[in-house]
This record gives sequence, C-alpha cells and structure tokens, in this order.
Amino acid sequence: MVEDYCRAHIYVRGRVQGVFFRATMRDVAEELGVSGWVRNLPDGRVEAVAEGPCEAVKKLIEWAHRGPPLARVERVDVVWEPYRGEYRGFRIRW
Repeated sequence: MVEDYCRAHIYVRGRVQGVFFRATMRDVAEELGVSGWVRNLPDGRVEAVAEGPCEAVKKLIEWAHRGPPLARVERVDVVWEPYRGEYRGFRIRW
C-alpha cells in the first residue's frame, strides 16, 4: 500500500566527503530495499533522496547519523516529501 511508502530528502553535514559516505550509503540502501540517489554538494554536504518502505527509509536515515567509520556526522536534516516511486535502485550521482 502506498501509505506504507515514503520519500525523504536528506542533507548530511560534517566530514562526509572523501570518506566513502556515498558508496556506503548506496550499499546500505540496497540492502534495505531503498531506491534513490546520493551525491556530494559543493558546500561539503552530502545530499540524498530515498524512497521505499517507510521503515527502511527510516533505517537509512538512522545510518546517515553515523555514516561509515571515517565519517564525522555533525548534522542530518530530513525533508519528508510525497512518495513518487520514480527510482529503481540506488545510485551515486556525480
């Protein structure tokens, strides 16, 4: 049912570039069955859009608060948006 699915626009601040954040987020998202994308922003943040079962999206957001071992996450901002179901798989954008 669509109401069990959600979409989150995620912004992660801290030492999150050059520490395998994007690659690890992609792997975690794929394990959770979450679709979407992740990319670096010029200001040093990482931006991601995640869609899928709400519980899985929430688990990905929980992971984003920690990140991979070399990351130092300072802040995670999440904007909840209407589920669109527009992605297949989870990819890194350049």
